[in-house]
Amino acid sequence: MIDIKSLYFPELESFIVENGFPKFRAKQIWSWLNKSVKSFDEMKNLPKNLVEFLCGSCYISVANIEKKLVSRYDKTVKYLFRLNDGEFVETVVMNYHHGYSICLSTQVGCKMGCTFCATGKSGFSRSLSASEILSQIESAQNDLNVRISNIVLMGMGEPLDNFDNVIRFLNLVSCEDGLNIGMRHITLSTCGIVPKIYELAKHNFALTLSVSLHAPDNETRSKTMPVNNRYPIEQLIKACRDYFDTTGRRISFEYAMIEGVNDTDECAKKLSNLLKGLNCHVNLIPVNSVKGSDFKKSRIDRQKAFINILNKNSITATVRRTLGSDINASCGQLKRNHTEEGGK
Repeated sequence: MIDIKSLYFPELESFIVENGFPKFRAKQIWSWLNKSVKSFDEMKNLPKNLVEFLCGSCYISVANIEKKLVSRYDKTVKYLFRLNDGEFVETVVMNYHHGYSICLSTQVGCKMGCTFCATGKSGFSRSLSASEILSQIESAQNDLNVRISNIVLMGMGEPLDNFDNVIRFLNLVSCEDGLNIGMRHITLSTCGIVPKIYELAKHNFALTLSVSLHAPDNETRSKTMPVNNRYPIEQLIKACRDYFDTTGRRISFEYAMIEGVNDTDECAKKLSNLLKGLNCHVNLIPVNSVKGSDFKKSRIDRQKAFINILNKNSITATVRRTLGSDINASCGQLKRNHTEEGGK
């Protein structure tokens, strides 16, 4: 069966023509797919024989709402979506002054095994197709009756571990006759798969690359992020410098503040030296409490001291605002709880 919503328009056009149907039918199908239809029977201007052909040879990816939580504090919305095969992914919609941002999942689970992440503790099932990533946006927009203007690929999974499907998604979502969300409104997060950072640079997208760093040295980083054993911090930072040289796009670094682990003055000084001269911004994130982990978020005074050291060393840094704290908006927790409750 063909995953029709993952096709680029020229691919869809060729598929339709090769199977004996007029070329203009591809434009009609494309238009329906971008209206978020869930079945071919909804495509009312198609002839019966084409609908029957599509039903027998293709499928439309959907993301059906299994569970929905809304924050009392800031109206952040967290979804647990059920995919065609019964797998679950999480998606979060946040309302900022500049519009609605969505945090998307790219895999069911994750292979990376970061010790402070709820997703990593649930294991890995499979990667998502481009259409399954798109469907999260469409379902959220339809449910909330809003227009999503910004995308963050920072949900369940490692986007660069699902490289080809993520690239296809990026091209589809930014397409002018699709959802038309421009690359400058997209952030892609990675834990640091160095070869894929170089591959991404070749595409020269105008998106923001966000690197989950979380430590200023190999010893500390390897304790919480197993990927560092494969691609140590020196290789990662070199890749980031080369990425900037190729694309001219400022790098964003994510740094989860964990009490007693990576929040000391010494860590701040090491981080300042590590990033010296690199056009970047550091997002400091008080770590989320995760079931099965003893990690605690850094105290406010530690956060302030850390950021002061970075700023004094000409490293731009801010503490990220926490949204959806009452609904466990960090990804992985809703799916994990649902599974433990017998949801699957």
